[in-house]
Amino acid sequence: MSAVDEEQPVEIPVTDTLDLHPFRAAEVRDVTREYLREAHARGFTQVRLIHGRGIGVQRENIRALLRSLDFVLDFHDADPSGGGWGSTVVLMASNSLNGE
Repeated sequence: MSAVDEEQPVEIPVTDTLDLHPFRAAEVRDVTREYLREAHARGFTQVRLIHGRGIGVQRENIRALLRSLDFVLDFHDADPSGGGWGSTVVLMASNSLNGE
């Protein structure tokens, strides 16, 4: 793959779950921010971010981002069947522009 191919934007399907494993650590914050903005614009009020367990660095980076977004109401670890502390459930304000 050439450097030009690597810099092309990748279309990420906007569903209620985003798995961050395929992304490089340097990309995760920007990918997550754009995903959350789009999910919020589409009317999602809850999504799950899968960041993995590891030593918790990615989890803390994601949560620092969540604290900075005004449409994020709350977040918490997923239940054990949803990944436990390897996933974060994000609760977002409803998007009044979406007819609600």
